[in-house]
Amino acid sequence: MMNLKETLLWLFVLNLGVSFGAGLYEHRVSFPRWLDVTGAHWSAEAARQDDVGRRFWGFVSTGPLTLLTLASLYFATRATGPLRTWWLAAALMALVDRLLTFSYFIPTMIRLMQSPDVPATVETATRWVRMNHFRHGLVMGAWLAGLQALSWVRVKAGA
Repeated sequence: MMNLKETLLWLFVLNLGVSFGAGLYEHRVSFPRWLDVTGAHWSAEAARQDDVGRRFWGFVSTGPLTLLTLASLYFATRATGPLRTWWLAAALMALVDRLLTFSYFIPTMIRLMQSPDVPATVETATRWVRMNHFRHGLVMGAWLAGLQALSWVRVKAGA
């Protein structure tokens, strides 16, 4: 039977995996509807119609991943050996993602959803997309480190 610490790590890794996959989906499927391929036009209306922040991200990462990240930081610092190293690495990468999300990505998207299709808006949206690549990398790194931490839970248990 899993204890609280192991259950939290499983939930953390699962949520990171869902967040990573959903981020890639949004990047490949949703964002091209908002910003055309050439980067010449921004459609705030399409972004507002999708409203992925309130319809999806709020339920997957804004609340849950943030709480799981904070709890993981707490438990990872109390773990030992390689489990501590990998779990702490995952939690720290996720923390950087959460900080960037709340300080840049969410506020910028809210502004973009209210902005007209002008060159300055297109430039902001294009920058948001470019920076989102870094965020995908952070989430993927956290997810892979979390998977590695899970493997050390199994080793520790003697499986």
